Amino acid sequence: MNPVPAEVPAVPALKAAARVLVAGVGNIFLRDDGFGPEVARQLASDSRLLGSKVRVVDYGIRGMHLVYDLLDGVEVLILVDAVPAEENGEQAGSSVGSPAGSVRVMGIRSEHLDGRAALDPHGMNPAAVLGRLRTLGGELPTTYVVGCVPADVSEGIGLSDPVSAAVPGAVSAVVSLLARHALVNPSVTA
Repeated sequence: MNPVPAEVPAVPALKAAARVLVAGVGNIFLRDDGFGPEVARQLASDSRLLGSKVRVVDYGIRGMHLVYDLLDGVEVLILVDAVPAEENGEQAGSSVGSPAGSVRVMGIRSEHLDGRAALDPHGMNPAAVLGRLRTLGGELPTTYVVGCVPADVSEGIGLSDPVSAAVPGAVSAVVSLLARHALVNPSVTA
């Protein structure tokens, strides 16, 4: 995926029955890779944050499940995941790039995706999942990534301190994106 953080897609006019999916992705057994599932868990635990048209799912590493849900008709997708320190692939912990725990919001369009990425039915590679959506008869909805730079993706359970501290900011970022689309509970301010 080649995210473009500075360019968030324009907010399209949504139908009255708009469907929004907030997808937490990542492997909880690889420490900070469990960032997406943890943000999804916190969002789902506070129904005050979400409007009635918003569905929050912890997909973990179930890429095919996400594909099928997208084929069912989603107009806005917000992926929450661990992301590299830099767009050019620099690893977290290097002297260059964003520090661990940094939250980035990126807009994704179909031209950012590599349609050749292999789709593993037992894994979760968001670029592969979204890149193959069209070959399965679907279209990429308005898509955002709320990502966090990991500190530790070694085997183990539990987020590192900087990534754990970033979870509330990511929840706020998701709520702000929903507010842009008028899909957040009106009584909540992000």
